[in-house]
Amino acid sequence: MYLSSLRSWLVPAAAGLLLAGCQGKTSSDSEKASQTVIRDETVSTDTASVPTPKDGITAALLAKHIKVLASDEFQGRRPFTVGEEKTTKYLAAEFKKLGLKPGPNGSYFQAVPLVEIVGTPDSVATVTGNGKSLTLKYRDDFMFLTEHEQPTVSIKNSPLVFAGYGVTAPEYGWDDYAGLDVKGKTVVVLINDPGNAGDDSTMFKGKAMTYYGRWGYKYEEAARHGATGLLIIHDTKPAAYPWTVVQSSNGGAKLRPQTADHGASKVSLEGWITLDAAKRLFTAAGQNYDEAYAAANKKGFKGTALGLNLTTTIHNKITRKTSKNVVAVLPGATRPNEYIIYSAHWDHLGIGKAINGDSIHNGALDNASGCAALLAIANGFVQAKEKPGRSIVFLSVTGEEQGLLGSAYYAAHPLFPVKNTVADINMDELLAFGPMRDVTITGYGQSELDDYARAAAKEQNRYVIPYQHPETGSFYRSDHFSFAKVGIPALYASGQYDSRLHGKAFAEQQRKDFEEKNYHQPSDEYDPSWDLRGAEQDARLLFRVGQNLAAETTFPKWKDGSEFKATREKSRAGK
Repeated sequence: MYLSSLRSWLVPAAAGLLLAGCQGKTSSDSEKASQTVIRDETVSTDTASVPTPKDGITAALLAKHIKVLASDEFQGRRPFTVGEEKTTKYLAAEFKKLGLKPGPNGSYFQAVPLVEIVGTPDSVATVTGNGKSLTLKYRDDFMFLTEHEQPTVSIKNSPLVFAGYGVTAPEYGWDDYAGLDVKGKTVVVLINDPGNAGDDSTMFKGKAMTYYGRWGYKYEEAARHGATGLLIIHDTKPAAYPWTVVQSSNGGAKLRPQTADHGASKVSLEGWITLDAAKRLFTAAGQNYDEAYAAANKKGFKGTALGLNLTTTIHNKITRKTSKNVVAVLPGATRPNEYIIYSAHWDHLGIGKAINGDSIHNGALDNASGCAALLAIANGFVQAKEKPGRSIVFLSVTGEEQGLLGSAYYAAHPLFPVKNTVADINMDELLAFGPMRDVTITGYGQSELDDYARAAAKEQNRYVIPYQHPETGSFYRSDHFSFAKVGIPALYASGQYDSRLHGKAFAEQQRKDFEEKNYHQPSDEYDPSWDLRGAEQDARLLFRVGQNLAAETTFPKWKDGSEFKATREKSRAGK
């Protein structure tokens, strides 16, 4: 999902670093902590809100910006649309009102060249073999797309091969492709990674998903083995989202980075099939899905041909355009050539298929809330009596919903030197059900930024915990990951699990309701009844982290065992 070439990034992992989300290679304290359930903490049991200093960061200001950015007028903020133009102009204008400077190119925009492929599969795909014939229905049974920039991509009688999780991980002694010839064939794989399904905490990272569990990696690994296509079996529990999210995220137009080969190095077919469709495939192949699943979760698994062939066609409309990252700078007073980046993606899914009469995916929490926090924090820095010693960069990126495209482009084409970038502080999906006691860090244990978050949390009478569902792979699903990969320490933190007013069970239910009912759905709309005091607290906490970083002369480090530490050390050494 997030890289045009993951293999080059995997090399150091194979040489002794782990490709893991939140922990190092050994069973460190931080690794163990990230896989625990919510721990009891010695904190006040008060139900009153914490003091709110007059720092320019308020729930009312957040609501004002969310209401605008998530309005129907902005059409769901999809790149390449009127929604993009309205969104990027709004953000740039708000930064300018605050007196922030444009980027080093003299503009509030960084051009991000992308290609849009509107892929329309045939309404059915056929599977034949073993004397059987199956018909799979578009959207009901499968979602297919392609990165090949061709008007028509046809898959004719492509042999189907089951390759477990589709993972080649030498540092874990795991290779689902061992002895398996998939050249010119379509690979069928399970979602997530081998450590997620069982109870063996020593397999991969146990329940915590590694990057090997992400679908972008699986597509790229299949391409490296010469496959024509790859189909991922969607199972709601290990995926951590329902089939409706697959439908809304993979239908219609998809954005990709512009490449010299026009996508030819990718597999021709990238796709998802439902668990029910997968079971029908295995039955037609004369195999039992549950038995195949169990086998795939054991070391020494051997992939197998299913004796079935897939035929399908995708019709494409191809457009090459330039999207925009929005950037603004508050120059540092004493160390202006050192930078702290605040990031939040501005894009969402645009206009799609109507659900309950509504076709606009407004993206209020995902991620108008993060953009609102970006603007509120900028307001806080501008109003502060003491100006930051280091420069503060406010970066709102494009294409996150399409695979972290804007942040990945920035990381590859930085406007400010990576070696002089102190940290990235990322905001994505601030919640709206009131003040929280916890500060949940996704990627806890990775860097010294945990300590900065803990100090800021103490000011608010809050406590820090690791993200409680590492099996969902959230560390790889927002823009902080793009910065981490080039060595910049990244913080992704917010209140999620312990409501100050209503407790943990309430918070968990609220999060669950959003994920099941509103995430990537038109129903993610601004609601004036929201309690944004928790989002205000989160924005203020991240503001305080930035203030503390800006007042120092040292650079926060990755902790021992982090897969990003070597990259940072090389960058800081100027190598």
